[in-house]
Amino acid sequence: MSLPKSAKILIVVLLATVVAGSAYSYSYVEGKSNRQSTDDAYITADYTQVAPKVAGNVLEVLVEDNQAVHKGQVLAKIDQRDYVVAVNIAFADLSKAQADLSRLHAAIAQQGSAIQRASAAIGASSAALKFAKANQERYRDLSSDGSATLQDRQQAESQAEAAAAHHTADLAALSGTRQEVDILNAQVAQAEAQVARSRAALEAAQLNLSYTTIVAPIDGVVGQRTVRVGAYAQVGAAMLAIVPLQQAYIEANFRESQLARMRVGQPVEIAVDMLPGTILKGHVESLAPASSVSFSPIAPDNATGNFTKVVQRLPVKIVIEPGQSAAARLKVGMSVTPTVVFNDGAAS
Repeated sequence: MSLPKSAKILIVVLLATVVAGSAYSYSYVEGKSNRQSTDDAYITADYTQVAPKVAGNVLEVLVEDNQAVHKGQVLAKIDQRDYVVAVNIAFADLSKAQADLSRLHAAIAQQGSAIQRASAAIGASSAALKFAKANQERYRDLSSDGSATLQDRQQAESQAEAAAAHHTADLAALSGTRQEVDILNAQVAQAEAQVARSRAALEAAQLNLSYTTIVAPIDGVVGQRTVRVGAYAQVGAAMLAIVPLQQAYIEANFRESQLARMRVGQPVEIAVDMLPGTILKGHVESLAPASSVSFSPIAPDNATGNFTKVVQRLPVKIVIEPGQSAAARLKVGMSVTPTVVFNDGAAS
């Protein structure tokens, strides 16, 4: 026997009312509780991918999978012969540039002697010109009263003109010698720049040589090791990851209805699935500014179409308190159940 239509509508309304009331009651009670827990929580760590800065064949791999390493420890070595050659070439270029600079400094010092010689030549030519002019005047006077011949007068005039020409040439030589110093100074500046460039090239070559030795940037445990002896290492291609387990923390995804009273600094009790019966201590480090779905490449758009309300989850970072021996057994990816305990003394 089928129910009347009105009875069916009434039943649907009652069921919807019950569901809505239950959801509201659950949310209200959940938000008011002094303890909030979630099983949507995992151990995580900010691990570091290790990648080479130079390319080459891998000669040695000095670590194994899951091995604990320390900062600065050698992980692998790349064939460095090409980079040694590059360092030698850069060193030779620097030596040549420094030799060119030394040669120019010597040329400037030598030019100082040339300037002194040119100045001395000017003094000599000036004295010769003075004597030639005096001799010219003397023969001019002697030829006027017949005491000297016309040839003697012309010869004296010729000597005076030659002395003047020599003096002018010596002045020009001194000017040219001084200008040559300016040219040499400009060349010195250029050579100094070349020395600096060559020194920088040498430092870059030495850096590239040092990059052939791959070292651990942090303390941690080796994971995702893909590097193998004989493989060709590409620049920027990850060789392995180093996971700092000593800095592991918990990422717990609480429902938004659980966050009303949650604050930074509140104590947390942590149950680890792998360690039944063990409770670790921690505290709330931070609360995410948005839900995980907000950072999704394709975020949901609830402004169109049918809408169904879904309680969102927001990540909460929980830090494990130091000095707990059981914490050393934690691994990234393990499931945990954190319980945040609200108290009046919690930091806000």
